[in-house]
Amino acid sequence: MRTVADDIAAHARRHPERIALSTPAGEVSYRELAARIEEIARLLRAHGARPETVCAVAVEHGTDAVAAMAAVLRCGAAFLTLDVTQPHDRLASFVRSAGARLLLTRSDLAPALGLGLPAVLLDQPPGAADDGPPAAPAGPRALAYVSHTSGSTGEPSAVLVEHGALDAYLRDAAHAFGLGPHTVALQTAPLGYDASIRDTFVPLLAGARLVIVDRARLLRPAEFARTVREHRVTALLSVTPSFLTHLSGQGDLAEPLAGVTLVAVSGESLRPFLAAGGRGLVPGRLVNQYGPTECTMTTTRHGVPAAPDPATDVVGTPRAGAVVRILDADLLPVADGTVGEVYIGGTGVARGYGGRPARTAACFVPDPLGPPGARLYRTGDLGWWGPQGLHYAGRTDRQIKIRGYRVDPAEVEGALLAHPAVTGAAVTPDTDELGRVHLLAHVTGDLTATTDAQLRRHLARSLPPHLMPRRFLRLAALPTTRGGKTDRRLLATGRTA
Repeated sequence: MRTVADDIAAHARRHPERIALSTPAGEVSYRELAARIEEIARLLRAHGARPETVCAVAVEHGTDAVAAMAAVLRCGAAFLTLDVTQPHDRLASFVRSAGARLLLTRSDLAPALGLGLPAVLLDQPPGAADDGPPAAPAGPRALAYVSHTSGSTGEPSAVLVEHGALDAYLRDAAHAFGLGPHTVALQTAPLGYDASIRDTFVPLLAGARLVIVDRARLLRPAEFARTVREHRVTALLSVTPSFLTHLSGQGDLAEPLAGVTLVAVSGESLRPFLAAGGRGLVPGRLVNQYGPTECTMTTTRHGVPAAPDPATDVVGTPRAGAVVRILDADLLPVADGTVGEVYIGGTGVARGYGGRPARTAACFVPDPLGPPGARLYRTGDLGWWGPQGLHYAGRTDRQIKIRGYRVDPAEVEGALLAHPAVTGAAVTPDTDELGRVHLLAHVTGDLTATTDAQLRRHLARSLPPHLMPRRFLRLAALPTTRGGKTDRRLLATGRTA
């Protein structure tokens, strides 16, 4: 089947000198990008990449990261992108749960990564490896990429997304956003998260220019605004409401999004940003996106009006090919305006969780209202139908969103309990004065000789920054319910003395 690599090659044939990438190392034309994709595809075929081969991509974001992902798709295989700044143990768990068989990296990174996979070195001179036999074309049910979600067992769960689901999503997004050769999109999502796939491939599918800068520039509001201005950015496809809230609080920045005609947000509730009057920060279209990793990034979209109602959290209507059902405990539809659990079906539903058949069976269920063989993903989200589409109403479990990342506090608790001095741990969400969600860690044990900095260093060996608690609260004992379970509601109130 056709992949985004084919579209990049078509742009290269029609407009070879059009700029595809603006990177810290310089600009890259569509002709140069297409040629680099073919070079890496030859290396992959020489190493046996074929449909269902999972290839871990571990390089800093830039030309080779983009070309490597596209080359994997060209071979009909599947990619797993790794953020090389994350802890080794976490990267190793990603590789293990995804069933990766090859590692695409550079010779200077490979020894430090130490992931135990055969390495395809991207800084190897072109032509040094013999081209392997042509790979069989991937069908729509072949695996395209693996992404991860936070897991309650302490090991992130690998989500398996197929070629047909990815291709349908990319083409729908490019059409829905009206992207084209005139678009200049800024890559904001870090590698290792599925939003980075949207950031990377939707603009290139449309023949646009993708701007990639050092991540430090994206995290400092003044540098971010300067980047937007210098590159004449017109589209942001994967920013979080938390970032927009932070940007709007910079009183010394005049019109930081000047010239941007499209801002698409995702990952967490937009309500706090809108309630604080933030809509005026965005001069053009503001699109609220909703969808779990298990359903290929985005399921619904909502165009936020210039004067929004911040009383409800509207996430909009399903994209092409997606099915959204609001069901009760018996899997029966609820009436419009009534809160139920959100189930998602259609073209975006993932294959399941790698190596976890029981969890796959529990979360991916037959669609009682669909044709034979149709499946629904049970999101754990609560919602209701209104005149503007789907309204988000919270969760049925403990999962929360931190800066756009889905977080299960149990994963942090498991890491804390691995510390020899910690005998009990409970992690709860809290909200600061700007409406930003963060984590509080309640811990017990003989911790008189253990500082907060030491606890953070312990967690940093296995957890990324967004899973790091902002504060550690030391208790003699965790409060419990009558049934003996940790009383998290009492912890959330702070009345534990």
